[in-house]
Amino acid sequence: MSAIEVPFTVFEHGKGLPAPFQATAGAAGLDLSAAVPAHEPMIIAPGDHDIVPTGFALGLPDGYEAQIRPRSGLAAKHAVTTLNAPGTIDADYRGEVHVILINHGKQDFVINRGDRIAQMVIAPVPRIAMIETNSLDKTDRGAGGFGSTGVST
Repeated sequence: MSAIEVPFTVFEHGKGLPAPFQATAGAAGLDLSAAVPAHEPMIIAPGDHDIVPTGFALGLPDGYEAQIRPRSGLAAKHAVTTLNAPGTIDADYRGEVHVILINHGKQDFVINRGDRIAQMVIAPVPRIAMIETNSLDKTDRGAGGFGSTGVST
């Protein structure tokens, strides 16, 4: 499979950090690093949230989005996750990528410069044309929502 080329720029506070990268050949997400000052770690108290800079901006091609997702290790070990999961970066956004983290844990969560804080998945987004109609096709589920399919088989 050929790579999709995504240009990016690095801000001054992001210099020296690794570019977003796929840690393994089979990884779907690109790891994102915290661009906090080396001498000033960010601390997120239990129950609190904060916006973490990454130090770069994207030039996504038309027809793509970037999804900012939690890292499973942070969730499992520290109860830290992204607050709006997944966060969406639209193809026409050119500002710095930030990650909103929330600490659901019982202890302060310390973010040091270069810590991997989230992952970014680049995904295609089709153009959608909404078409109003008076009726929809029938399905087995119908209008059943929130838990209507049950929790076990």
